[in-house]
Amino acid sequence: MNRDNKATTEKNRIALSSVIAAVFLTIFKFIVGLSTGSLGILSEALHSSLDLIAAFITLFTVRISDNPADREHNFGHGKFENFSALIETLLLILTCAWIIYEAINRILTHHVMIEITVWSFIVVIVSIITDFSRSRALFKVAKKYDSQALQADALHFSTDIWSSSVVLLGLIGTSFHFYYADVISALLVALIVLYISFRLGKRSFDALVDKAPQGLYDSVHQIIINIPEVKEYHNVRIREAGAKKFIELNIHVDNNLTIDQAHHISHKVEDAIEKEIENSEVMVHAEPEIEKE
Repeated sequence: MNRDNKATTEKNRIALSSVIAAVFLTIFKFIVGLSTGSLGILSEALHSSLDLIAAFITLFTVRISDNPADREHNFGHGKFENFSALIETLLLILTCAWIIYEAINRILTHHVMIEITVWSFIVVIVSIITDFSRSRALFKVAKKYDSQALQADALHFSTDIWSSSVVLLGLIGTSFHFYYADVISALLVALIVLYISFRLGKRSFDALVDKAPQGLYDSVHQIIINIPEVKEYHNVRIREAGAKKFIELNIHVDNNLTIDQAHHISHKVEDAIEKEIENSEVMVHAEPEIEKE
């Protein structure tokens, strides 16, 4: 099995395990949330249902995005990763709107009767443990293969740890007859999710509108200035599609060089950049250096 097939298999496996975990947690939280009336747990159940949708999107995305470039997709299929992250963001915002609406409604109507049972604590603690192990596994594979889809998924699920912890504190407060602790915890969950949604949405939107990844231009500059054959460079264009970075630039070389020599320098620049910047595809155009009077 070559490296590309191994990467695809491993990413599919971790994405599928994420789907299975999300199914389990979603069902578990909905059963306990509905039986106890806890808005905190119900908000977590809705959050987990979106985790499930996000996990399915990620599973679909990693299978599509690894496909090679073709006649219809000349730059590959990496944008599917960015698009899936944007969909996740929109789903999260919709969930937050419902949580905030329900929390405010309970505060205004004083309808905060909650039955706290041992299962209320069990479902939250199990959720924290599952999300911790799941996010670590996703981050590990995402870092190994520089997968933006898995990175977004890992970041998405790692926030569940914090939101579940907030719900746990709300349940503890409710156990001491401070019933508004559950509503407050639900609002805090919504704020946490909104913050993460902004981060995910901005990153995916930047990639979809071809904004150059932060810091990448400086990295290219540092590589080029250490190649003495390059007299000058300009028109650097950088775009991102999933984990892939596409870099184009023009370089100036000695005007006494042959075409073959100039071509060799172009390849030297391409190889240097691709070596330093992982998952990059570089295109260099060489021009003769014009002597300045």
